[in-house]
Amino acid sequence: MAYALLLVFLLPALGVPFIYLTGKKSPRAAAILVALIALANMALLFTTVPTVLNSPNHQYVESYYWIPILESEFTLFVDGISVSLAIITTVLIIVAALFSINYMKEKKNLAVYYSLLTLLSLGLVGVFITSNLLLFYFCWELMLVPAYFIIGGWGYRDPYRAAFKFFIFTHAGAVFVLLGIGAIYMTTGATDIFQAQAALMAFPDIAKWILLALTAGFAVKMAVVPVHMWLPDAHSEAPSTMSALLSGVIISAGAYAILRLSLGTVFPAVMGTTFGSDFLHGLTIFGVISAFFGSLIALVETDIKRIIAYSSIAHMGYVMFGLSLFPSSAIAGTVAITAAITGTVLHLVNHAVSKGLLFLSAGAIMHQTEIRDIREMGGLAGKMPFTAVASTTAALSIAGTPPFACFISEFLIFVGAFEVINTDGFFLLPTALMLVATVLSLAYSLRYLSHVFLGHTKSEGKKKILDVPNYMKAAMAILVILVIVLGIWPTFFVHLINTVKFI
Repeated sequence: MAYALLLVFLLPALGVPFIYLTGKKSPRAAAILVALIALANMALLFTTVPTVLNSPNHQYVESYYWIPILESEFTLFVDGISVSLAIITTVLIIVAALFSINYMKEKKNLAVYYSLLTLLSLGLVGVFITSNLLLFYFCWELMLVPAYFIIGGWGYRDPYRAAFKFFIFTHAGAVFVLLGIGAIYMTTGATDIFQAQAALMAFPDIAKWILLALTAGFAVKMAVVPVHMWLPDAHSEAPSTMSALLSGVIISAGAYAILRLSLGTVFPAVMGTTFGSDFLHGLTIFGVISAFFGSLIALVETDIKRIIAYSSIAHMGYVMFGLSLFPSSAIAGTVAITAAITGTVLHLVNHAVSKGLLFLSAGAIMHQTEIRDIREMGGLAGKMPFTAVASTTAALSIAGTPPFACFISEFLIFVGAFEVINTDGFFLLPTALMLVATVLSLAYSLRYLSHVFLGHTKSEGKKKILDVPNYMKAAMAILVILVIVLGIWPTFFVHLINTVKFI
């Protein structure tokens, strides 16, 4: 379809006022309209897949007249990586909207909530479908504003404190991103990432500083240690639909940006140098620290949502470790995708559906029991069987258990790590440590399941506990199916990801 990506931009943007007016009369109708817009966007994204798979450069590009004084065009593009992440983002928007029908039923100002959710979807998808640095930054910041108001307006306990912390940290990271983008333009005169990549090859000394600035900014959004402090509060205090998007997509956008801009655009200028090798080794160290820190805190945390939040930090450690396995030198002038990078991008997809499901099921438990502390839970498998199945599916996937989604992506990352060890012995110890971290992820997942669903109910008498209403079940069922399907048949996304070339 000739204007597929432009429509992906316009539908949510134009839909916001209609969703607001609809929400004033019927919040349920507004939720369904949000889901339908996301479904239409998913269909539009799927129309680009044949071009991505079959065209010579494996990209689908639309370019529109925009800012002539900067020689900047409104360029929308997808390749195998970006279309995969954009599709999975629309899936999470759909399930968040459906889940909200019952989950947010007693809340006020739902017309505003659903409007903000649509605006958030525009920023999230926009980050993945543009190659223009100005438009990328616009969407990067657009993610921040509706997320702040959703967390603050409909969160738990002290929501605006958590929202403000999220805003300050991620906006501080955005300053580094803006510095990096500004330096790219000042150095190369280019606002398109592919033009900038070629031009930066002549400026390796400047590229070093751009690489560091961009990576630092994106790492804040990714929430790797030590710039993770905003995440536990934001994830645990946000409504569970927002937590699913925060953990499933927003932190993944940070990882995507490191891959697309830091490694894909800037890194080739320093590829093959000592600095380039040291940079990748640095990413490895931060990845290992994040994986262990997140896993160990999740093992002792007692708040149901904070356990999952720290698990997100651990899994971004896996992703950062996978990104550090990016080829450190070009062979025959090209950087083809490796098993590690395929596994890393696939892990972003699999983590999105698995963690989204885990946060929604945690929200379902809190909604039905009005309890957050897992020490006060127990025996919920008999009272909430559907939620128990959904939670178990998600937790086992997060633990890297076959045949669920995250197993295959973690396996590919480790296959890539063993390939890299043959040429760079530095990765031997980090790979061994990351294998240990997978055991920790199984430990906190099993602890979570046993405390919540097994044993005897400790909250008897407080209220009669029933399983969740149908819209919440439908939302979780979609993700349960995806977690299982992606674990057994990841071929569609693997095939898409493998079409990408970085130089």
